[in-house]
Amino acid sequence: MLSKFTEKPLASWRGKDRYDGQILDTLTVIFRSGGCSWNRCRMCGYRHERYPDLPRDELAERLIRQVRWVKENFRDDDYQMLKIFTSGSFFDPNEVPPAARRAVAEAFRGKLVIAETRPEYVDAEALEEFRDGIDTGTWSRPLAVAMGLETTNDAIREKSIDKGFTYADFLRAAGVAHAAGTDVKAYLMMKPPFLTEREARDDMVRSIRDVSTVAESISMNLCTVQSRTEVERLWNQQAFRPPYLWSVLDVLIGSPVHVLCDPVGGGQARGPHNCGTCDGPIVKGIGDYSLTEDVELLRALAETECGCKEEWEFVLEREEPFCMPLTR
Repeated sequence: MLSKFTEKPLASWRGKDRYDGQILDTLTVIFRSGGCSWNRCRMCGYRHERYPDLPRDELAERLIRQVRWVKENFRDDDYQMLKIFTSGSFFDPNEVPPAARRAVAEAFRGKLVIAETRPEYVDAEALEEFRDGIDTGTWSRPLAVAMGLETTNDAIREKSIDKGFTYADFLRAAGVAHAAGTDVKAYLMMKPPFLTEREARDDMVRSIRDVSTVAESISMNLCTVQSRTEVERLWNQQAFRPPYLWSVLDVLIGSPVHVLCDPVGGGQARGPHNCGTCDGPIVKGIGDYSLTEDVELLRALAETECGCKEEWEFVLEREEPFCMPLTR
């Protein structure tokens, strides 16, 4: 049952996404929740966006109010896919009580749903209950479990991100999700702190190759500088630079599978950027590629003539591990 009161989520917006070969109208919602149980990732600003400690019933009610707000502000006919994010994990019962999950399933029944969670909360019973709650037969697999794997390299995930789980944990969770009849989506993170530009690029090449046989969908997020994070502190000390867009093109062009990529903050100092002159068309082209899978579009962009390409090549060649970035 939906509450008669409303409460606005942290963020919500409509867009388009490519999924299983189709371009779908999507709704993305970031719900304020009880908060991430891990709460330590170096780049995450949403770790601060949480309710204070609340009794479980009250927490569920707050989440249900947000569901009602979404239903009142977005028409069901305007989107086919719902992407759910929270301050941490949608399937953590302490963060999103089961009563709230059931309300989400009831409200968005018939939609294709992608819900993000940490691997430790991928529980077969919870997945099956939610899957059955949204399933109307419209989709062969109406639920995709998304996990922020970030990289298949355990050392990078531990030292650069402080993620708190291993690649083996992800593989176990993926097996549980598949057995429960859901798809798996892997989120990767390009250039977390303490990596050179070359290390970051090579890590993404390797990670995409590794996870392409496990996940039905891969999304490569580009590390941005969010407020009140350790990455922001490093950035203020000129000890971190977001990835070059040239590196992003390089990874996507060489990928053996289609990889989704939305360059949030692209062309800005806190986001993935080149010099500022050539950024706009490249940012747009990467977004277009995510929808079309047109690799030739990326190849054409990679041939763009700009003086900062030489700078990027110099950084790839000369930037050394454990040193400050060569460029801002």
